[in-house]
Amino acid sequence: MRRHSCFVFFFCAIFLPRILGFPQTNTSIDCDSLLPNYEAEPQTSAPPYLIAVSFDNFEPGNEIQVTLEALKDIGFKGFHLQAREVEGDVPLGTFKITDPNTKGLGCHNVTNSAVGHANSDVKQKITTTWIAPRDARDLQFIATVVQDLEKFWVGIQSKTLTPTHSETVNGTGKSKRKVCFECIC
Repeated sequence: MRRHSCFVFFFCAIFLPRILGFPQTNTSIDCDSLLPNYEAEPQTSAPPYLIAVSFDNFEPGNEIQVTLEALKDIGFKGFHLQAREVEGDVPLGTFKITDPNTKGLGCHNVTNSAVGHANSDVKQKITTTWIAPRDARDLQFIATVVQDLEKFWVGIQSKTLTPTHSETVNGTGKSKRKVCFECIC
């Protein structure tokens, strides 16, 4: 009987994550390469996912709403999302965790510099808030999205966001312009 119990435990520990389609624990995505920590090759086809942002421009401290969404009814179980300068490889800014399907991740010892999945439930869309840092140049949000253990896409990019250099910003990504009523002649 004891031998049978050991076999059942061993079988479940090895094969159950594959049967369920996505491991419940110890599944992470590397901050630098954006590759999951298991053996599989990324898909080379166009990803069925989209990253949308609430603004095209930003100032330090602005809060940008970022949405990762499935384009089809396929959904996704895991993801890793960060902001990087165009052609850059280091996460920028920080995320506010507002969606129960997300959790903050620390990359390069910066708390919430990335956001990832909090569970392996199938998701159609997640939304988070990103806070812009100082001294950033043109940037994009970049993600790895995991449909299941066999299918994932690396390097999905949002449109490019550009920093603005106005003197006053209202915290929403839109500038308030100062108007001068005096003219020097």
